[in-house]
Amino acid sequence: MEKKSKLLTIGQFAALHGINKKTLMWYDEIGLFKPAAINPANGYRCYNYLQSPILETILLLRELDVSISEIQNFIKNRSAKNLKFLLDEKIADLDSSILHMQAIRKTLCSHQQNMHTLLTMDLSEIRIIEKEKRCLVTVDIDKDTSFEKSVELITAETAKYQLGRLHDASYGSMISVASLRSGNFDDYSKLFIEIPFMAQKTGLHIQPGGKYLRAFYKGDWSGIPLRYQSILEYADKHGLTLSGFSYEKGINEMVVENIEDYIVQIEIPIWG
Repeated sequence: MEKKSKLLTIGQFAALHGINKKTLMWYDEIGLFKPAAINPANGYRCYNYLQSPILETILLLRELDVSISEIQNFIKNRSAKNLKFLLDEKIADLDSSILHMQAIRKTLCSHQQNMHTLLTMDLSEIRIIEKEKRCLVTVDIDKDTSFEKSVELITAETAKYQLGRLHDASYGSMISVASLRSGNFDDYSKLFIEIPFMAQKTGLHIQPGGKYLRAFYKGDWSGIPLRYQSILEYADKHGLTLSGFSYEKGINEMVVENIEDYIVQIEIPIWG
C-alpha cells in the first residue's frame, strides 16, 4: 500500500497509462481529473497509483465517445448504478456499430465478388452453380410500373431497414419461370432487395438454396428475351426443370457509364 500511495510525477503517471501528459493537464484544467497533490517547491502536478482506476474509467469512456460533460457528471455521481447505466447505453451503441461495419463488409465482399466475376466470366456461358438460401425484401411491380416509381418503391422499402444509402443493399428484379415459359419476357412481378444484415423474418421472400442456372446478358433491355430463350433451350436440352423466379441483378453498375456495357446476372433455381 505504501508504494501505491507514493506520488508520481505527471510524466510518470502519463507514461503508466499510455497517454500524453498534456491530456492530464487538460483534465485538470477542466476539473475532470485533479492531481493528488501539487509540489509546493515547483508547482508541478503529482499523482498516486490509487488514482489509476478513476483515470482508466475516464479513458475507457472517452474511447467509447462519451462526452466530457457526461463523464464529468458521472465522476461527480460515481456509483455502480450510474456506471452500469452508462455502460449499458454505450454497449448498445457499440453493438449497433459492429452490425453496421459487418453489413459494410458484406456489401464490399459482394462488390468484390462482382468484380471477380467480371474479370473471369464468359458472357456466352450458361452453367450450373450452387447458392445458399437467402432472405429478400421484395416490392410488387407490374409491366406498367415506371422506372421512377420503381426507384421510389425501393427507396421507401430500404428506408424501413435504416440503411444509410441505397447502395448498402443489393437489389434487382424478379420474373417468374411461368412467365418466361409463356414467352412473357416483360412480365416482371417483383423488385428484390438483399439487405446485408437481414435475418430470416416473417414476410420476407425466401430465395431457395440449391442448384441454379446462371447466365449473363450484356446490353440494353431489348435483347434480354433472346438471352432467356437460349437459357430455356439449354435447360430443355439438359433435362433441367426450372422453378420459381429468375433473379436478375446488375453486376457492373459501379464501373460503366453506357447502357450498352451494362451486364445483368441471371440466376434461376433448378427444381429437384
